[in-house]
Amino acid sequence: MRILARIAYDGSKYLGFQRLNNGKGIQNEIEEVLSEIAGEEVMVHGSGRTDAGVHAIDQCVHFDFSLDISLEKLKYIINRNLSDGIVVKSLEEVSSDFHARRDVLKKRYEYVLLLKKKNPFLSNYALTVYQNLDIDKMKECSLLFLGHHDFRNFVSGTRENYETEIYDISFKVSDDFLKISFTGRAFYRYMVRHLVGALLDVGMGKVNVDEVKLAIEKPLEKRSFAVVPAQGLYLINVQY
Repeated sequence: MRILARIAYDGSKYLGFQRLNNGKGIQNEIEEVLSEIAGEEVMVHGSGRTDAGVHAIDQCVHFDFSLDISLEKLKYIINRNLSDGIVVKSLEEVSSDFHARRDVLKKRYEYVLLLKKKNPFLSNYALTVYQNLDIDKMKECSLLFLGHHDFRNFVSGTRENYETEIYDISFKVSDDFLKISFTGRAFYRYMVRHLVGALLDVGMGKVNVDEVKLAIEKPLEKRSFAVVPAQGLYLINVQY
């Protein structure tokens, strides 16, 4: 049977989701545990990659599993054998043609900023910003990213297609935190980190909104903004 698993993990403990030769990817560990339970090799396919340091509240993977066992018992055994940095939240049987990456309808990411308050216990889980931020200006700028665009000025590396659609961007200020959420069809390498970096540049007064607008309207003209580090980024939800 084919199984959809929803998992959460602490990205600071791994070198990213993708399977690695040194075995320190999240995919490696899940495959090793599943293969040991099944008594045969089990391959895991994720909804997408998260880079080293990026966390997940709701990453999704699928795998094929032939052992006759209830999903409840399988979930218990998997979690008992995974390290403390990963947990399987749910297992669900899906159709044999389901694919965790190709069938994604939308994803939501969140970036967490700690405002003006250093906390060593959060250094792997939020980015501390000491400067004053014009959050209203950041919200104004975020409207430029909504809709279907060529985001090549906000993606690291090269690829054939830089186009995707962002459906919603929201801001939430709570206590000492600013959380910026992005919901879209697909996000490319470092894309959310580029978008947050550009918003911070605007919020700190380093660039104006019109400069960001040009980067969207004229993607073939190279423009660069800040790129925030991985530790504040969370994959919040994957929808099918």
